[in-house]
Amino acid sequence: MPRLTFTRRQTLLGTAALGASLAMPSLSRAAARPVMAHGVMSGDMTRDGAVIWARADREAKMLVEWATTESMADARAVPALAVGTPTDFAGKLALEGLPADQDIFYRVTMADLADGTLSEPLTGRFRTAPMARRDVSFVWSGDTAGQGWGIDESRGGMTTYATMLKHAPDFFLHSGDTVYADGPMKEEVELADGTIWKNVVTPAKRKVAETLDEFRGQHLYNWSDRNVQAFNAAVPMIAQWDDHEVTNNWYPNEVLAADDRYTVKSMQTLSARAARAFHEMMPTRQTLAEPMRVYRKVSYGPLLDIFVIDLRTYRGDNTANTEAEGTPFLGPEQLAWLKREMVNSTALWKVIASDMPIGMMVKDGDTAMENGSNGDGPVLGRERDIAAVLSFVRAAGIANTVWLTADVHYTAAHHYSPERAQFQDFEPFWEFVSGPLHAGTFGPSEYDNTFGPEVRFAKHPGEGQANLPPSDGMQFFGKVDISGATGVMTVRLMDSADSELWSVELEPKAA
Repeated sequence: MPRLTFTRRQTLLGTAALGASLAMPSLSRAAARPVMAHGVMSGDMTRDGAVIWARADREAKMLVEWATTESMADARAVPALAVGTPTDFAGKLALEGLPADQDIFYRVTMADLADGTLSEPLTGRFRTAPMARRDVSFVWSGDTAGQGWGIDESRGGMTTYATMLKHAPDFFLHSGDTVYADGPMKEEVELADGTIWKNVVTPAKRKVAETLDEFRGQHLYNWSDRNVQAFNAAVPMIAQWDDHEVTNNWYPNEVLAADDRYTVKSMQTLSARAARAFHEMMPTRQTLAEPMRVYRKVSYGPLLDIFVIDLRTYRGDNTANTEAEGTPFLGPEQLAWLKREMVNSTALWKVIASDMPIGMMVKDGDTAMENGSNGDGPVLGRERDIAAVLSFVRAAGIANTVWLTADVHYTAAHHYSPERAQFQDFEPFWEFVSGPLHAGTFGPSEYDNTFGPEVRFAKHPGEGQANLPPSDGMQFFGKVDISGATGVMTVRLMDSADSELWSVELEPKAA
């Protein structure tokens, strides 16, 4: 029989379809077999490995095999991992010692700890990072299942994930608000056109999350969507968080005294539970030094380093953000880490993956500010941390930095330059905003002139419109392509219909 060959894109899409089909329970499955109802996924890939995630419905051993062929003919098994109640039956295994720049196919099977009964296997794939220059492509966005817009099966579910999958990206950067733990859902919502949005609603989505199990349920809800499962099986993820993984606009020392939805009032308690659930249900690499840490560097070959930052965990209180002496945003340890890692980076492009935009004003109530901006004028409050990063980049001669973010539920391209700015100790740079993936659409935001933003493109609802449903089509993601031959970075802003809304080519500069 002749051997079939496939292009990388055909292989990726075929694996995605297989993963999606295997994730759905079959009618012939014996009731006693373990079930992996939420699919499989990979993440935080390196040149020789990645993290593999899966979840059983009972105590089991997580059995993982990997191969360099889709047939799994050369499959190699890694030591099994026992999963149980401490992680809600979810497991993560780090594959190591893999060949660089290689398509890796993996298979996960769960073996019942009680009697050894095996689940149906689920398969996935990812590509390890390259050691030499080659074309690199990835997508990014944020905001999944927010503002009451969940999985409506009659409308195809979370369809933006299916659109992103068509591009066969090397990886996906989820820029935060991966879940909406503070957003209970209703079974039905009447839309402006008179039709009904019909949500699939699980117990976890009927109230705000407070317990560890309720926070876990927020993630499991998203993993139950067929588009998300197919995407996760085929595209490795780099995940970061923002506020809605805990609750809207949270800060560490907040007390929810006035929010009657919560019986747990301590934000320290809620955020600790949310962080544990986030890492249990995401394919993140964790460190013993700080197991719940979100910020990290992910290297993807000589063309790209991604610096995932966390503007939530180490911040001070939400105030008017006008303190002359500054107030924590990244925090001193993360700020020192970012400077150190950026100056040591040898990658051509340095992407700062931020969970919040720089120059857009995001308010928390009438007087407090949620992000770094605080209105026109000099550097104050949280802006001091951003200014410290920007001035360090200039002083250290770090070239080719680009900021990617989400959070504001519309898409935009911003160019920052000192001649337009109040603070001028930085080199010009770009910031690109995308989202939501599957949530309400809002906008536009107001801007401040501290760092001199110029809006080169934006798409958002019209005046008087807010919280538009996903069915209105204003769901967005971004796509980045870096040429292995020239190093040129092309950034495209896309919508859920796969229309290219705007793009720009960025020529790399010598350091």
